[in-house]
Amino acid sequence: MKKVLFVTSEAVPFIKTGGLADVAGSLPRYFDKTKYDVRIILPKYVCMEDGMKEQMRFHSRFYVKLSWRSQYVGVLESKADGITYYFIDNEYYFAGTKPYNNIYEDVEKFAYFSKAVLEALPVIDFRPDILHCHDWQTGLIPVYLKNEYQKDEFYQGMRTIFTIHNLQFQGRWIMQVVKDITGLPEQLFTADKLESYGEANYLKGGVVYSDIITTVSRTYAHEITTQSSGEGLDGLMRARQKDLYGIVNGLDYQVFDPESDSYICHPFSKENLSEGKSINKSMLQKQLGLEEDDSIMMIGIVTRMTNQKGLELVDAVLDELLANARIQIVVLGTGQGNFENMFRHYAWKYEDKLSANIFYSEELAHRIYASCDAFLMPSLFEPCGLSQLISMRYGTVPIVRETGGLKDTVEAYNRYEQTGNGFSFCNFNAREMLSTLYYAMDIYYNHRDDWNAIAQRGMDEDFSWDHSAREYEKIYDML
Repeated sequence: MKKVLFVTSEAVPFIKTGGLADVAGSLPRYFDKTKYDVRIILPKYVCMEDGMKEQMRFHSRFYVKLSWRSQYVGVLESKADGITYYFIDNEYYFAGTKPYNNIYEDVEKFAYFSKAVLEALPVIDFRPDILHCHDWQTGLIPVYLKNEYQKDEFYQGMRTIFTIHNLQFQGRWIMQVVKDITGLPEQLFTADKLESYGEANYLKGGVVYSDIITTVSRTYAHEITTQSSGEGLDGLMRARQKDLYGIVNGLDYQVFDPESDSYICHPFSKENLSEGKSINKSMLQKQLGLEEDDSIMMIGIVTRMTNQKGLELVDAVLDELLANARIQIVVLGTGQGNFENMFRHYAWKYEDKLSANIFYSEELAHRIYASCDAFLMPSLFEPCGLSQLISMRYGTVPIVRETGGLKDTVEAYNRYEQTGNGFSFCNFNAREMLSTLYYAMDIYYNHRDDWNAIAQRGMDEDFSWDHSAREYEKIYDML
């Protein structure tokens, strides 16, 4: 049996700030348990919910050397959904009201975490064949493993996989400070190793020293080798291209299931899609104070309000769209103030047509996915994206820009061949997005049978974690 340890800064159900937690906490449940023993290790943050912390039991304690420092390490253990979780405990590093703080604090925090994880392996009596590391917070683990631990027989032969969930976040900080924090030798801080544009770069270390690099969609794996999307590391990505794989993230089909979702007003299936949409839409319109008319095309947007999500395109055409088109738009999320205020303004100007919910609610998110006819994702870049997968699961037609995982999962509707599960546009251009929206409206209002077929094809897609797990198993076997 192959032993695999997921090393991550967050994982459901214990702590979550974004999609990384969904991947790290969900994917291990779907491996073939007769062939793979997959466990997870992450920090024990003070900000974790008390109910989660109460499930943990003390395992052991020791001290780890971090450069000139000697730091306490507590190890706790818990089980959830049949998976063993380990937690690294040190309240000096993992205190605070949220998992991540300022970068100058986090670079030391995750250098400590990396050393503590490696030192904990013999203590917990788990010797993984593969250390599967996630994002820059774990980038130093392959560095330490290859440069400080290979002489120790216990660590010899361990292989590493480094998964990039978003290349934009790299863990870059002042070179001399990182040298002092990590205790790594001077010769590792060169342009072919940890140095990047005059700074030390944790993610680069993970890419350089890992045996395999993966990312969260096939298209994104290609995009990060290009100058436009490589975030300054495109040359390195091209150099490691033969070891770079793109595997689309999955979706938890038990959590997102229109037939059993307790958050939505009226459960439905592919067989009664039109009726289910109509009832849920009417209920959402009433809840949000929109005009109650289930024949109006409703478009959903559930997002972090950042430049990455393409909201500047929405800003450029939203007034025109709301003034001229027979639509309603329901928005949920928080982020940059300019985008929050944009939606607030148009919700005031077009109160019957736009509902701006500037907060986050899991219940309202599920209701938007279940009630809307279409879902808009005009992202500047999108490593994988989950919202388009969720929307298709609920028979809500995605309208996306062709980038990253959006390109891999959304096939543009072809009227002549009657194929496709959504609508898409290529260039990061507001008029192109608007044209695609008008085309989608035409199909919705004038070719409703075609629209329903698009929605049903989306519901037929299999984006469950089973497929992703089989792809990772191939890589584990290869290693």
